[in-house]
Order: sequence, then structure tokens, then C-alpha cells
Amino acid sequence: MKSITQLQTIDKPRERLFKYGLSALKNYELIAILLGSGVKGKDIIKLSREIESFFNSNFETMDLEKLLKIHGLGRAKASQIICAIELSRRYLIDTQTYKISSSKDVYEELSDYKNRQQEYFIALYLDGANHLIDKKVITIGTLNQTLVHPREVFAYAIEKRCASIIVAHNHPSGILSPSNEDINVTKRLKESAKILGIELLDHIIFTKEGFYSFQEEGLL
Repeated sequence: MKSITQLQTIDKPRERLFKYGLSALKNYELIAILLGSGVKGKDIIKLSREIESFFNSNFETMDLEKLLKIHGLGRAKASQIICAIELSRRYLIDTQTYKISSSKDVYEELSDYKNRQQEYFIALYLDGANHLIDKKVITIGTLNQTLVHPREVFAYAIEKRCASIIVAHNHPSGILSPSNEDINVTKRLKESAKILGIELLDHIIFTKEGFYSFQEEGLL
């Protein structure tokens, strides 16, 4: 099992990185630097080339279990790779999609619903870095526990493997205080979120004049 430092100079990706820069390195060389060493019976260059080939066929559906199918690649190195990919995705997504950092961000994102004459109950679906994956109208009409069923709220979150959700609804009356029904619905969704392992970050009530955050008011 050879590490990068044991390779012949011509094969050392790390030296090539410092001498020529990132753009000069091939994909397998970048992978080799990330791994640092090979595994039993397979040197780092051979392993890196296998991983590169695997990426070419499976990158869009890459997950930890698939990566572990590469012969000789253990959980530690597979974890390094999958985490590096996810970190890169998050930074790339950060420049392309909207990140929810506060209840005000939610309020601004839902500005189209401020003046609606009916109540719209909306779910915002987020990844692990709080980037907005999607938002969906769950129900239209007066809020109640029968109308807002956890199954309807969390189905998409499960499908897309979301890390968390935020729910929100407008009050056409202009009153920002939560009703008993608002509180009961929130409790029910929070209980469901805990069971499913999907965090309920907040429930926002909003009008054209402002918003009320369950999280900020300590009700979540």
C-alpha cells in the first residue's frame, strides 16, 4: 500500500499541485490527494483511478453505500470522499440558490401570499445547509388539524431527503397572534418531525404588515 509520499516523483499528485496548480491535475490525482494513501493490495493511484471511473458512472446518484462497493475502500476513506463531495455541492449551491437564515428570509420568500384573501399553508423544504430546495402549498383554507396532515407536509421532505422544513401560513384578518388551532397544528407537526428525523425549524404566521415566528417566541 503506497501513500503519496512513497510514489515516484513523476506520480506524485501533491508535488504536481504545488508546481503546476489545481487546473493541471487530473481527476484521479485530486482524489489521490484527498485520500492520502491507498489500501491493502491497492496503491493510491490505482484506487484513485477506480474511484474516478466509478464517479463517471454513478456521480448523480452517489451515496455512501454505493461508494463502499469499490473493492478495498473502507468506511473511513469513503466518508472522506462523500463528505468532500457534499461540501463542494453546498458551496456551489450557495451561489445558485436561496439560503434561509432567518424568519425575515421566510417572510420575504412568501411575499406573493401577503395579500391573499384565503389562508395558504405553505411548507419550505431545506437541505442541511438551509438552502431552499423547494416550497409547496399544502392547503388553502382555514387552518385545522384535519386539513394540515403531517403526511401531506412531510411526504416531499422524505422523498427529497430534506434535513429540515419550515411551515408558514398567512392570516388574511391581519392578526398576527397564533390561534389555539395554530398552536395545536404546530405541536402535531413537531412531534411528527421528531419521529421522522426531519427538523421543524419554525412556523411563521404572516400578514402584509409583518410576521410572527413560533421559534423566536419560544413556542417551538
